[in-house]
Amino acid sequence: MENLLVWGFYFLSLYAFIPGLVSRMFGFRVFKKGLSEKEISLTFDDGPDPQYTPKLLDLLARHGARATFFVVGAHAERHPELLKRMKDEGHTIGIHNYVHKANWIMRPKAVKKQISLTAEVIERSTGETPVFYRPPWGIVNLFDFSKKGQYKIVLWSGIFGDWRAHEDSNRLKRRLLKKLKPGEVVLLHDCGLTLGADANAPAQMLEALQYYLEEGTRKGYRFVTVPELIELTEKNKARRPSWWNRLFAAAWLQYENLFHLVFRLKPIAGKEGGKPILHYRQVSYNGPEIELKEGVRITKGDKLAEIHLDNALLRQAAMRSSSPVTVMIRLIREMESALPVVSRAVLNDPKMSSVKALYGVSMIHKGTDKLGFQLFDLPENLFAKGSRIYLKILFRVLSAKPKLKLKLKQKQTSSTKKTGRGGANVMYPRMLFLSRMDMESFVNMTTPAPRKAESPNELPLAATAEEAALPTTILS
Repeated sequence: MENLLVWGFYFLSLYAFIPGLVSRMFGFRVFKKGLSEKEISLTFDDGPDPQYTPKLLDLLARHGARATFFVVGAHAERHPELLKRMKDEGHTIGIHNYVHKANWIMRPKAVKKQISLTAEVIERSTGETPVFYRPPWGIVNLFDFSKKGQYKIVLWSGIFGDWRAHEDSNRLKRRLLKKLKPGEVVLLHDCGLTLGADANAPAQMLEALQYYLEEGTRKGYRFVTVPELIELTEKNKARRPSWWNRLFAAAWLQYENLFHLVFRLKPIAGKEGGKPILHYRQVSYNGPEIELKEGVRITKGDKLAEIHLDNALLRQAAMRSSSPVTVMIRLIREMESALPVVSRAVLNDPKMSSVKALYGVSMIHKGTDKLGFQLFDLPENLFAKGSRIYLKILFRVLSAKPKLKLKLKQKQTSSTKKTGRGGANVMYPRMLFLSRMDMESFVNMTTPAPRKAESPNELPLAATAEEAALPTTILS
């Protein structure tokens, strides 16, 4: 008898407990949460219900939200018109078994029949074959992974106990708002007729959901179907850098913070209370003599305000942008807003009264003359060689998109063949100067001068992927 109990425990562990554990905790062969910026997936189980599902569809339509319905086959068979309406209004329909019974207490053959019967009901009502499956209570068994390869199992990242009615009607609202986050897969119920549920619970759910949709819309969220969220997740994962890249980048940015602290660089935010865009400090010029267009000469030992574009901002821009040109547009707008601020800070600082110009060494320089910068080649010496090596290493750290790295490498090779050294200055450092006179012009402008930046050729920071992921200045 004891051996029988032991073998029974082993069997149940392998058949039910372990599959349920790994699917819930690690997301093994299931989809439970997405990776997105402003998208959330609403999912509804146990319906359709003739009283509450039409009200739910009306609510979703008012807010332009699309959802995913995991229907119980027996309920769906009695209300095919609701399934047709779901499909016509852009929602996705998945399977939730023919009757609401846990897979743990059914044989694999019985589970397969539950799924096939529900799939037939959905096909008859909508003309479409379902591809998504959510087992009742999210309980999977071993054969759910092996025998239903044609179905994608969908669980959830947020569950709220909305199948029970509560005296405090605001309780569900509070719990829902905690899951107003990108990529969430929200589980709610539009039917209260299953075992353990309260028949009037969906009324409270609808009230809380209306508040949730209003808050989500106000904050710019989009409510999408599960397949839409899966597609977004796959795209975002493809763009996401590898774990070693993220680790290396985090370590490098911490080093940069330490550099800013040790050498007392001051941050400049483009907007009030915003994140830093630039950092600056006073340095003594140590390069060749330069004559600016105003007749100002920059000679060895002259005081300059050295600027550094914030590398955390660059990495964030590269990861969030869909193309290099988008990165350029974002960065030039940030730079435009920061230049008047840093100019005012330098001009009003008594300790910087002798500063002749803003200065930086950058590989991202094409078009910066549109902002008033004057560009000069670095002399071919050890400093220039070190600059190139440093910035190429930094590119590897900050770049977020491997495919764009390859694209840039091909473009850089092509440019180098055509134009010689640096390939039209792509990935070749140059010195940037903004004279004190131009700084005073930035400070005195009440409204920024109109600037044509629609053409990619006129965009400061050029239009290459590598430049999009590089810092504007080298840390000298």
